[in-house]
Amino acid sequence: MLKITNLEAGYGGSIVLHGVSLEVRDGEAVVLLGPNGHGKTTLLRTISGLIRPSAGRIEFDGKVLSEMSPAEIVAAGVVHIPQGDLPFPELTVLENLLMGAYLPDAWKQRRQKLEQVYELFPVLRERSNQLARTLSGGERRMLALGRGLMSNAKLLMVDEPSLGLAPFLIEEVYRKIRDINKSGLSVLLADENADHIAGFADRVYLLEMGSIVSEGTAEEMLKNEALLAAYLG
Repeated sequence: MLKITNLEAGYGGSIVLHGVSLEVRDGEAVVLLGPNGHGKTTLLRTISGLIRPSAGRIEFDGKVLSEMSPAEIVAAGVVHIPQGDLPFPELTVLENLLMGAYLPDAWKQRRQKLEQVYELFPVLRERSNQLARTLSGGERRMLALGRGLMSNAKLLMVDEPSLGLAPFLIEEVYRKIRDINKSGLSVLLADENADHIAGFADRVYLLEMGSIVSEGTAEEMLKNEALLAAYLG
């Protein structure tokens, strides 16, 4: 599905990603682990077209994403849930969700998609007429995920879903993302915390200083305590 080969990217001539190669297969949940500031967000932003790579190749379902615009990448089925969620604060929950269905094909299916989102996140139905700025942190995270699901996504990329949430909410958000994955969507999730990947991730990549330093199943990675301690503290 998604195949990244020897990717290099950065900001203003400064390279952040160094020869990154990564794969997400159809239906997989893949976790990108790494310390804060080591390139996870840069990688997701490069996949979604917000940063142009200086070298390497990004392919998705036979399309070369590294040659496409962000709008074309979304239309191809790659949806990015950014760090911090970024809801439209003065729009209602319902209006925010409908913004996720802005592409013509998604708009035609908005009622069906909306019902699927409400079934997955019942609290969003309850808050549908509430302004997004009045939501709790956990509710905003669910709104961001729901808005992403309003498109015709095939791959959902989620950046730091545990950021700023209480532990019990982190567990709930991870369960919801796993439910999304089980419904058929592939997931690429970036996080700096390995505590929640057991039972969630099919495979894990460890990113350090912009390079992939290890790859394996969640079980293999969690057993390697020395490796996780060295890179995640």
